[in-house]
Amino acid sequence: QVQLVESGGGLVQTGGSLRLSCAASKSISSIYAMGWYRQAPGKQRELVAAITSGGSTDYADFVKGRFTISRDNAKNTGYLQMNSLKPEDTAVYYCNAEVITLWRTQKYALWGQGTQVTVSS
Repeated sequence: QVQLVESGGGLVQTGGSLRLSCAASKSISSIYAMGWYRQAPGKQRELVAAITSGGSTDYADFVKGRFTISRDNAKNTGYLQMNSLKPEDTAVYYCNAEVITLWRTQKYALWGQGTQVTVSS
C-alpha cells in the first residue's frame, strides 16, 4: 500500500500540547516536501506548516511560535509539535507529502486520512 498515516490527535485543554506523527508506508521510496494541513468544520482546508527535504520550514501566521514541524528521514516520518493549543486549533489535521513510490517514479502529492485534534475551552 501507499499510505501516510497520521496519529497523535486527541482531546486537550486550552494551553496544552500534542505531538502529531505522519508515518509513510514501506512502498514510499522517497519523501520530498512534507506539510501539515487542517480542516475545521465549515472551513476550507488550510496549510499549517511545511518542511522541505533540506529542513527549511514555513508556518502559517496563526501557528508561528506555537507549532514546530520536523521530520526523521530515516524513519520516513514527519511530526508536528503543537504547544499552547487554543480552541480555534480544533480541526482534523492531515499530513501531505510529495512522494516517490515503488510504482511511480515521478513525485506526486499524497494525503493521509487525518487525525482529530480537539481543544476544549
